[in-house]
Amino acid sequence: MHAPVRALTATLAALTLSSCSLMGGSDPAEPSSSASDGTTGGTSGGTVVLATHESFHLPKKLVREFEEESGYTLEVRAAGDAGTLATKLSLTADNPIADAAFGIDNTFASRPLGEGAFASFSPTTTPPDEYALADGGDRLVPIDSASVCVNVDTDWFDREGLEPPQTLDDLTDPAYADLLVTPGASTSSPGMAFFLATVAQYGDDWPDYWTDLMANGAEVVDGWEDAYYGDFTAGAENGTRPIVVSYDSSPAFTVTDGRTTTAALLDTCFRQVEYAGVLAGADNPDGAEALIDWMLGDEVQSALPESMYVFPVMPGATVPDDWAEFAPQPTSPFEVAPDEIAANREQWLTEWTDVVSR
Repeated sequence: MHAPVRALTATLAALTLSSCSLMGGSDPAEPSSSASDGTTGGTSGGTVVLATHESFHLPKKLVREFEEESGYTLEVRAAGDAGTLATKLSLTADNPIADAAFGIDNTFASRPLGEGAFASFSPTTTPPDEYALADGGDRLVPIDSASVCVNVDTDWFDREGLEPPQTLDDLTDPAYADLLVTPGASTSSPGMAFFLATVAQYGDDWPDYWTDLMANGAEVVDGWEDAYYGDFTAGAENGTRPIVVSYDSSPAFTVTDGRTTTAALLDTCFRQVEYAGVLAGADNPDGAEALIDWMLGDEVQSALPESMYVFPVMPGATVPDDWAEFAPQPTSPFEVAPDEIAANREQWLTEWTDVVSR
C-alpha cells in the first residue's frame, strides 16, 4: 500500500460509506428532552426525528423556537459522516430510521433516491432552480451550498518563500511534494468532490493525474476533519501539510487582525449542494415537512454560514459581511452531471482506490 494512504477502508464494500459533509461544528443542535418512547415534547405534534451527519449544528435558540412554534420536539440522530448516513438511508429504505434526513449532497444523492428512501415533497418556499437536482428534485430540497476547493496556508508559504500553487496541475509539481492532504473520495463528500473536479478537468485521464499526485507525496485520509484539523498547518497545532482540500468558505474562519491566513484556490473548485428530504414511510411526515420548511426560513438560512460554514440557498438570507472579502466564491466551478456520477461512481471509486493504494 502506498505510504501516504492512511486509514482507507479495508474492503471495496466500504466504498459506499462515502462522504464527510460540508464543514460544520462538531456538536449537533441539541433538542429539548424527550421521553424514551419518543412521544413527549412539543405542545401537540410529538417528536420529529432528523437523521443527519455528525457536522450538523444549528443554534439552540433557533431549535427551541422551532419546537415552541411548531409543537414538535426535535430529536437529532447523527449517523457518523454523511456517507454513512447515505448508506444507512439506502439500506433502511423500507424501515426508515427517522422522519427526515439532512446532509445528502449532489455527489451521493443517487443511491438513496434509487432505493426509494425519500417521499415526494413540495416545500412552502421553493429554493432557486440552480440548486435543484435534475433527477430527484421532487424528493430532495436544497438547503445550503459550498464549493470544495484546494486551500493553502498563505502564512506558511510566505515564511518558506515559496509561491503557492494555483491549479490542479500545480499539485503534481515537485515544488509541492509532500505538501497536500486530502480526504478520500471513498470516505468523504469533500474528498469525492475533489475527485470529481479532477474527472471534470482530465476526463478519462484522471487515473494518470492521481498517479502523479500520489507520486508527488499526496496524503489521503478518511475525512475532512482528519485533513483540516489533523494535518493542515493552519488547522492543526502539529500539522505538517500547508495544502488541504477544504471549502471556499474556509478562509473566512482564519481571519486574524483583519487578514486571513489561508486562501482557497478558486480554479480548483467543485460545487456541493446539501439537501433535506422526508423519508418514505416516516412515522411523522407532517413534522418532517414542517422541519424542512423551517430550515428554508430566513433565520435558519442566515445562521448557516457561522453554524456550518456554508452558503444559504435562499435569496432572503444574510451572509456575514467579511465573507465577501475573505470567502469569494468561484465563478466557474467544475461540474459533473449527476447522472454521469450515478452511472460511474462505483467503478470510479474502485479504480481510484486501486490508484491511491499502490
